Amino acid sequence: MTPTTETTVGIGGAAESTDMVLNIGPQHPSTHGVLRLRLTLDGERITSAEPVIGYMHRGAEKLFEARDYRQIIMLANRHDWLSAFSNELGVVLAVERMLGMEVPPRAVWTRTLLAELNRVLNHLMFLGSYPLELGGITPIFYAFTEREELQHVMEEVSGGRMHYMFNRVGGLKEDLPAGWTTRARASVAALRSRMDRFDDLVLGNEIFRGRTRGVGVLAPETVHAYGVSGPIARGSGVDFDLRRDEPYLAYGELQDTLQVVTRKEGDCLARFECLLAQTHNSLDLADACLDRLAELPPGPINQRLPKVLKAPEGHTYAWTENPLGINGYYLVSKGEKTPYRMKLRSASYNNIQALVELLPGTLVADMVAILGSLFFVVGDIDK
Repeated sequence: MTPTTETTVGIGGAAESTDMVLNIGPQHPSTHGVLRLRLTLDGERITSAEPVIGYMHRGAEKLFEARDYRQIIMLANRHDWLSAFSNELGVVLAVERMLGMEVPPRAVWTRTLLAELNRVLNHLMFLGSYPLELGGITPIFYAFTEREELQHVMEEVSGGRMHYMFNRVGGLKEDLPAGWTTRARASVAALRSRMDRFDDLVLGNEIFRGRTRGVGVLAPETVHAYGVSGPIARGSGVDFDLRRDEPYLAYGELQDTLQVVTRKEGDCLARFECLLAQTHNSLDLADACLDRLAELPPGPINQRLPKVLKAPEGHTYAWTENPLGINGYYLVSKGEKTPYRMKLRSASYNNIQALVELLPGTLVADMVAILGSLFFVVGDIDK
């Protein structure tokens, strides 16, 4: 009888039911900032996802309590470094509401104009970076070229390229430079004439559409549950925009120009389409503001303030439609020159939490497409 040999091949303990835990990040800015994702995988499919945040936390809300009402503007404009002007705006609106202060019309319209130009700057970054994350390198060069066009305009009026520090309690730092509105109008027109690069080059690309259509579908119920806002929420059919539904600044007089674009699909492609459409509309709003500024008679751009500015005792809440979604500012005052408490509700913080619902069930290969379509800034998450 010929002897037989038995060989046992080990395949790992309970291999069929063991999941792999994968850490994506933490990694640094040249993506979206220092974010970490803790993924549990079953093969190539994600079964659970946990965003791990806090790597860029600098305690801005606590620092607000040690700075006076002029100094907190500097702190506020840095958490979303792509939307600095809009961040400043929310703070001064909250303080002005506490003071019961009325801002001169020239300042109101100029703020509205600069907020929309800042919105375009923000969106251009994502219109270029999102295709880059999916393998398309060309759009980022066009996006930065167009951003430079507007950066020159914003730098001329404020002196800053990213952190403008142009808002003041009661108005703006100073009036517009001579001839600035003409140069701003020319820049808006030049940018509008070249926006078809994103319409055709990106949306017309079958690879881009194949990577984004039907991927990362965000249900309206999830939008409401997590407080998602901005273009991401509107991409899921949630028709809400503070500029239309609770107007501030001059938006109440711009309702004929303002368009709130929504999509029903809720996928990555829908979110990108909302972002692109919103960019087109912001250019129209900027033109409308320039037209109105040309009609306004000469007048002050700010209110005269006391040397020591103190808000009366009480509390208030101001919110704005920032480029990435709703920003809220809860201000509590004890009658001193510094806030007793300043709570910041940032858009990216809520938006990124939706990854907990979005990623499970999707493939690892689609993770980057989904992550990039949330258009977040990590400083806006960590504050």
